[in-house]
Amino acid sequence: QWLAAVGIGDDQFAKVITKFPQLFCCSIEGKLKPTVQWLLDIGVGEAQVAKMIATFPNLLSLSLERNLKPKVQALRDQGLGQAEITRMLVSFPPLLGYSPKRLTHRMTVLAAQGRLASSLGSAMALTDAKFAARFQ
Repeated sequence: QWLAAVGIGDDQFAKVITKFPQLFCCSIEGKLKPTVQWLLDIGVGEAQVAKMIATFPNLLSLSLERNLKPKVQALRDQGLGQAEITRMLVSFPPLLGYSPKRLTHRMTVLAAQGRLASSLGSAMALTDAKFAARFQ
C-alpha cells in the first residue's frame, strides 16, 4: 500500500520486490518515508521518486546521514547545481549506491575534463579498466 502511495504501480511492484525483497523489513516511518521526503526536499518530483525506486529499490535501504546526504553534498561541492544533480539522480539512481571512494575518484577525473555533469552516470557503471581507458 505504501509503495502505491509513492507512485509505484502494480506492474512495478513485483519488480521492486524481486530486486529488493528486504524492503519488507524496512520501517515505513523510520526509513522509507524519510528517504522519500528527503528526495522530494532536494527537488526530485513525485513521479521521479517513483521512477528512481522502481529502477533502484535499494535506494530505500541507504542511510540518509551516512550515504545519501554526503553523496549529494559531494556533487554540490564539485559545482553541480541542484537541477543537474536531480537530473543525474533520476536518470541513474544507482549513482547513490556506489562507494564514496569510487564516486569521489571518478568525479575528480571527470571534473578535470569538464565532463562531470554529462558523463558521471555512465562512467560509474564502467569497470575500473574501462573507466581508465576512456577517461584517463
